[in-house]
Amino acid sequence: MGLLNKFKDQLSSSSPSYDFPPPPHPIPLGPSAIFRYRKQRGVNLGSWFALERWICPEVFREAAQPGQSDWDVARSGDHAKRILEEHWDTWVTEEDFRWIAERGFNSVRLPIAYYHLCGPLFEVLKGTDFEPFHHIFEGAWGRIKQAVELAGSYGLGVLIDLHGAAGAQNPDAHSGLSRGKVGFWDTHANQASTSLALRFLASQFASVPHVVGLELLNEPQNNSRLQGWYTHTIEGIRSVAPPDFPIYISDAWDTQHYADYVGRRDDFVVLDHHLYRCFTGDDKHKSGIVHAKELRGHFKDIFAGQSDTAKGALVVGEWSASLDPQSFPQDISDGEKDAQRREFVYSQIELFEKHAAGWWFWTYKKGDGWDAGWSARDASRAEIIPPWIGGGRFKGMPPKEVKDAELRDGHHAHTSYWQANGGSPDSTVYAPGFSQGWDDALIFLSAGHGNSTSELGFITQWAARRRVEYESHAGKKLGKAAWEWEHGFKQGVDAASRVCLA
Repeated sequence: MGLLNKFKDQLSSSSPSYDFPPPPHPIPLGPSAIFRYRKQRGVNLGSWFALERWICPEVFREAAQPGQSDWDVARSGDHAKRILEEHWDTWVTEEDFRWIAERGFNSVRLPIAYYHLCGPLFEVLKGTDFEPFHHIFEGAWGRIKQAVELAGSYGLGVLIDLHGAAGAQNPDAHSGLSRGKVGFWDTHANQASTSLALRFLASQFASVPHVVGLELLNEPQNNSRLQGWYTHTIEGIRSVAPPDFPIYISDAWDTQHYADYVGRRDDFVVLDHHLYRCFTGDDKHKSGIVHAKELRGHFKDIFAGQSDTAKGALVVGEWSASLDPQSFPQDISDGEKDAQRREFVYSQIELFEKHAAGWWFWTYKKGDGWDAGWSARDASRAEIIPPWIGGGRFKGMPPKEVKDAELRDGHHAHTSYWQANGGSPDSTVYAPGFSQGWDDALIFLSAGHGNSTSELGFITQWAARRRVEYESHAGKKLGKAAWEWEHGFKQGVDAASRVCLA
């Protein structure tokens, strides 16, 4: 790892400088960029590396008290290394990736922590709680790289999620510690270690097309310094990764605020919202049918507005079929419980498909017992999750006259509306936008990545780059007419999807 030979002792520097490679060029728009811009329909590989006891209790058999986190397992003695490596080697296998792809999922979200990088990047542990445990976690990085490669071989994108930051970014054990406090902001070493980990991950994966993005922090506790830290960290990552490499940020349970933040940015930054309806006292007393009705009602309008504010760059990185036991009457049958979960799940998918650029179910599997609320495998067997999750099937390339007819209809509707409402529509702007949108939608729909159909998901981000190309070829800036080109582009995408998907 020659790129890392200048790390020693630099975390203690107030202005550290690391020998990372320069950022690669943006991936040219076309088939090679599809993984990152398509609508993501995925599943979380929870508790593979960032452990949670309720998902895989067998790993915690000999953990130190309170026996809830990676730190507790690491403190359990000499056998900790063997226990962890056996788990990493068996929790998710090639057969699991095959199962995921066969059901139409097109990506996985991979939760890891900063200490899983210590094999090639020893300095990431400096001054942190995990500094004594390098020998225990040094084997994780090679397995993480293998996981990314294996996912790609099945046409699956990978969202790298930094689930555990130094000092813990939230009080939950899945952040790596089980002390119940947030220590991320307490020391310079914690923040420097986390920033180093993220820059390292970006330097390793920005040039891998099927790595669909890097998530900075999972569910950080909101803090007055968080937005500033996001901005500073993104700047550091952009020094080793191009502006088209997607960076995902958590909304820290303040979705509207961070939707505004993402919407003001010009680079590829995505907002991650986690949607659960089983934890609050209010949610626990609502049935699955009531939850589904609310998601299709007033919440849909709120969520759609937040997505619009974020320029469509809004995803749901975690959601589930889980409902609290109190949501069900005492005399309800298991079949009726599954029916309510099914309705709850379908309402969520409807919401995400219409107003989000992607989603990942939490989680892929659990270690003990049956749980159709949290385990995608169990929910699939119970037919709570649809048997095919990959959207519509591509019917094939349409004849040119179909595109021409759709363009005429779209252009007529566009000009008629604006003429009737005091506007001055310009067909020389709308028509090329529509045509480009139609053609690009077909690039996605006809792509052969895995079993599922790829659909353009991050439409605004893709269209913005296409508009720059159009302006370059036309030799002029669109200026105030840019909205009309982009409107035509989006209508072209919609028309191609409507015509070509079964």
